[in-house]
Amino acid sequence: MFGFLRFVCGALVLAFFALASGVALAQAYPARPVRFILPFPPGGPTDILGRAIAQKLSEQMGQTVLPDNRPGAGGNLGLELAAKSPPDGYTVTLSSSIIAIAPSLYKRLNYKQSDLAPLALVAEINNVIVVHPSVPAKSVKELIAIARQNPGKLNYGSGGVGTTTHLTPERIMSITKTRMTHVPFKGSGLALMALVAGEIDLIIMAVPAAHTQVKAGKARALVVLSTKRASALPDVPSAKELGIEDYIVRLWYGMLTAAGTSPNMIQRLNAEIVKAMNLPDLRKRLEAVNIEPLTSTPEEFAKFIAEQTPLYARIIKDAGIKPQ
Repeated sequence: MFGFLRFVCGALVLAFFALASGVALAQAYPARPVRFILPFPPGGPTDILGRAIAQKLSEQMGQTVLPDNRPGAGGNLGLELAAKSPPDGYTVTLSSSIIAIAPSLYKRLNYKQSDLAPLALVAEINNVIVVHPSVPAKSVKELIAIARQNPGKLNYGSGGVGTTTHLTPERIMSITKTRMTHVPFKGSGLALMALVAGEIDLIIMAVPAAHTQVKAGKARALVVLSTKRASALPDVPSAKELGIEDYIVRLWYGMLTAAGTSPNMIQRLNAEIVKAMNLPDLRKRLEAVNIEPLTSTPEEFAKFIAEQTPLYARIIKDAGIKPQ
């Protein structure tokens, strides 16, 4: 009897110290730099948004949150690295809609959607259709007319297969019964550089990344794919104004970490992200370049991904895109 009591008491003591140790570790977090994987190259909207968030997280957490650009496979390489990282809260990633697109677009992925734990939605961004100045179209109507008269002649760039910069033109071509040639790049920033250089005719990409080149006269904006105009491009009509709201494909971003990360750590990370996204100076900075800050709980973001996944599956199917 006494031996059993000693065993129980010993087990309770060990459990207490384990709990105390876990609490201490949680309180000490982060004890070292946090890796923040950005699945696209510098210069694009993922990079712009990610670095702004990383700066604020570093300031409020008292530890470096280090942006790590890992482009490739339309964003899937970065998500794979995050999915296979230790589930300890020291690796997070910023995903675009690709987390909901990939299951319908790729026959084989080196990670599953369930390998990543949602932390929070952080932003939504409007896309804009921009063309090289040599393209004679001054409106979307004229662009569609050129594409219809010259099947396959116009080429459009994207940030990679399966990104919204790829799926949005495909959706528009499906609606308008036109055909253009897809030229994928390892990130929309690189595609924009190719547009400015005259290597491609057009691109549909985020307003924050495109508006500087538009204002410099190196690209011409035809329409903002939104229900309202973008403050960065006030002279460019919205899709709603032109009666082409069905052209709109939402571009959103959220943060995730490796599945298996403890619920306490996920809640801690969510709290830090929500705090950062509600900072007035960060919101002002993002809104100035037409990035709409968002926040959510991990559960709300998980539900959102579950809702978005079949919507993108339908877009892919309607556009006639075959899984790779």
